[in-house]
Amino acid sequence: MRTFDSVGDLEGFVGKDAIVGDWITIDQDRVDQFAEATDDRQWIHVDRERASRGPFGGPIAHGFLTLSLLPHLMGEAFKINNTVMGVNYGLNKVRFPSPVPVGSRLRPHFRLKSLEHLPSQLGHPGVQLVWDVTIEREGSDKPVCVAETVSRRYG
Repeated sequence: MRTFDSVGDLEGFVGKDAIVGDWITIDQDRVDQFAEATDDRQWIHVDRERASRGPFGGPIAHGFLTLSLLPHLMGEAFKINNTVMGVNYGLNKVRFPSPVPVGSRLRPHFRLKSLEHLPSQLGHPGVQLVWDVTIEREGSDKPVCVAETVSRRYG
């Protein structure tokens, strides 16, 4: 895990080498729970028998499941000390170039694209961070998710 002492330490990190996170396994239980939480029970995700005869040879994770893991993956890959609050501000773009077969191991790569100072919020100075994120699948040359995510930190 990469640790920054403050948001100020991030200023020199803009455009530098990526932070690479740990591997995470996407199992059927996680896919099923996501399907229940979102009411997206399409057969390619939850019907193992039918999916085994489908275009991917088995069930695949929802693209939005992969995307929803970003806050967790970020929290496991790096830590910014001396902040009181972090919020997801949005996404500028997202693509899912290849599927995530159930049982796959994924690993994120984060590269800080930009840092912008913000007015204080509740008495705390803030920054807006734009991250380029690529999520790779073990054994594949093609990423499963490419995104530009925007977050804010106050400290």
